[in-house]
Amino acid sequence: MKSGDRTDRGTTRRGTKASLLRARWQPGPDPDPADAPVWISVTEFTADGHRRALGVALNGLRLRRGWPATDGAVGMWLWADPRRRRSGAVSVWSGGPAIAGFVGRPDHARIAGAFRAHGTMRATLWSQPRFDAAAAWGTAHDLLVGATPWPEEASR
Repeated sequence: MKSGDRTDRGTTRRGTKASLLRARWQPGPDPDPADAPVWISVTEFTADGHRRALGVALNGLRLRRGWPATDGAVGMWLWADPRRRRSGAVSVWSGGPAIAGFVGRPDHARIAGAFRAHGTMRATLWSQPRFDAAAAWGTAHDLLVGATPWPEEASR
C-alpha cells in the first residue's frame, strides 16, 4: 500500500479487532457515471498461509495497474487484512457484462486459477441507483470486518 492509503479498524462479530489496509481509490475509464446505476462487487480471499496471502495481494496490485483501461470499470479499492491472511477488492462497475468481462479476462483467470486451491474465496454484488463512494465503502467495510453478515448467496 502507498502513502495516502488508510487503515480501517472495526470489531468483528467474534469481538476481535479487524484491521483493514485500504489502497487509494483507483478510477477506471468511466470514473464519473453521473446519475447512472452502478454495481458494487466485494471480493475476499483468505489464503491458507501467509506466504500465499502475500502472493495474492501482489497479484491484486498488478491487476490494479491496468484498472484505468478496464472496460466498464468505474473504480476500485484494494484492501488487505494481513494478520488474518485476507485480501480482496471493492470494485464499482457500470454493469454486469463489464464484471463478467473482467472475471473472464486471461490475466484474472490465470491468477484466480493459480490460487483457487490455496484458500477460500467469497464475493457478493449489489447495485446502487447512483454511485455513492462513502455508502459503497461503508457497506463493504461492514461486511469485511464482520459487523454485517455476508449474504447467504455469497460464494465460498
